[in-house]
Amino acid sequence: MLKRAGADWRHQIPKRNRGFAKSMRRNPTEAERQMWLLLKDRRLAEYKFRRQVPIGPYIADFVCYASRLIVELDGSQHGEQLYADRNAWLKSKGFRVLRVWNNQLTAEREAVLDALWHNLQESHHG
Repeated sequence: MLKRAGADWRHQIPKRNRGFAKSMRRNPTEAERQMWLLLKDRRLAEYKFRRQVPIGPYIADFVCYASRLIVELDGSQHGEQLYADRNAWLKSKGFRVLRVWNNQLTAEREAVLDALWHNLQESHHG
């Protein structure tokens, strides 16, 4: 039986995370709204992204399953230890994580898009 990308985590996702992710999709932050405008509908080189995706115990901001890339938008609310634990767990599941500070998206949009592009390409050539 062929599995869809990401389906193997469905049974491990706490039920509350599914509802929380849905709520987060309905009420995005301004930075999430800006990033989604760049990524939705395969706007970035035809790569399909999903937003606010429950993966195991976490909710990833944006995920491209084809390249196994997670894009996380960060403000000042996250701590470094949380990043380390979260990144290690996601890496153990075969994902790479690109962290973008909210102010980078606003002030350096082209640089953010370049970083995204290079990360997406890396998965196909690395």
